[in-house]
Amino acid sequence: MTNLRAVAAVALTACLLLSGCSQEEDGAAASGDYTIWDPYPQFDDSSDWVKLLTTCGTDAGVTVKRTGYDTTDLTNKALLAAQQADSPDVLIVDNPVVSTLADAGVLTTTEEMKVDTTAVSPNLLAAGQIGGKTYGIPIGANTLALYYNKKILDDAKVDPAAIKDWASLTGALRKVKENGRKGITFSAIGTEEGSFQFLPWFWGSGANLTQLDSPQGVAALDLWTGWLKDGLAPNSVLNNTQTTSWQEFAAGDFAFSENGTWQLANAKKTGFEYGIIPIPSQAGGTAPAPTGGEFVTAPVQTETARYAVTEKLIACLSSADNAYATDTTLSYIAATDAVQQKQVAENEELAVWVEAVKAAKGRTSDDLGTKYPKISQPLWTAFQAALSGSAGPADALRTAQSTAAAATK
Repeated sequence: MTNLRAVAAVALTACLLLSGCSQEEDGAAASGDYTIWDPYPQFDDSSDWVKLLTTCGTDAGVTVKRTGYDTTDLTNKALLAAQQADSPDVLIVDNPVVSTLADAGVLTTTEEMKVDTTAVSPNLLAAGQIGGKTYGIPIGANTLALYYNKKILDDAKVDPAAIKDWASLTGALRKVKENGRKGITFSAIGTEEGSFQFLPWFWGSGANLTQLDSPQGVAALDLWTGWLKDGLAPNSVLNNTQTTSWQEFAAGDFAFSENGTWQLANAKKTGFEYGIIPIPSQAGGTAPAPTGGEFVTAPVQTETARYAVTEKLIACLSSADNAYATDTTLSYIAATDAVQQKQVAENEELAVWVEAVKAAKGRTSDDLGTKYPKISQPLWTAFQAALSGSAGPADALRTAQSTAAAATK
């Protein structure tokens, strides 16, 4: 893969030789317009988010030019812009993308940019780390937990507070089924969404993504396939996205739904009383669920004098007060303990989400970086095969491990 730092260096040399650009001109460039790209096209200029970007620019003495892109489109545009030495000054990207851009030489490190990450929860910061270096700072995080329908559980005489491990959860699902209602719905679609939803069970068994077919990994897939076999979860999970899974739960038919913080507003619209508990690990306690959410990063620039202002913009966006406002807007849990405490003080319902985020981990953590997508695809292929009955859990994961090992050599 082309090292874009080298490309940037060549471009700067060309500038010095052909254009006669001087250090003074570089300094002059560190004013005027600064570009920010983000994955929030749903927010227009009247939104609190864009107003914050504008304010951060004003405070830094510059004008912010912001563009919101779809997440996938943003990654492609960021790579292309880097190849053309035309990167934005600040780039906000989904956390699994950070390692891809860092590996391509697109991003500066937090050390280079003097970004203070000391207050950030290490498990959240890990999603932006590769090769011992940190590339950016998380703006916040979302993750997964279990929503429940209180009336269905009450009718089945199930106490959600007693659900602490897989055995107690499966026991609760059996009681619900015996009472004539439906158990749990989730997304097991053959895409990254499915892997995202399987990971709490996979990690909650003690399994590691470097060994998909471990006994622990097989136990996690046995759990899911057992639920389908026993009628505790519907066959629709094979095609469910997280949205369609939520729709099943919102219709009032299911006791549980595995879903994320982003459904909190919709939960209030269901018309029934609901609650939320963390996803349990096999042996008890909160399972490590994967983190969603974005990192604020600083792409490599040919005009390095611009970094001084970029540092101010990142500091503004990641400050405690602004992080609180932003995370509220995005339905995120903050990346620092202090802001998390403020969130819970304002809304007690967020306590369970803070607990889930504290136990969570990035999909690219454990220094997997760009290897993660090459592992995730065989993983979702495996649980699709097992849930559809075309292969047993052990065989499906054995095949997945062989595929992933070959792809990540």
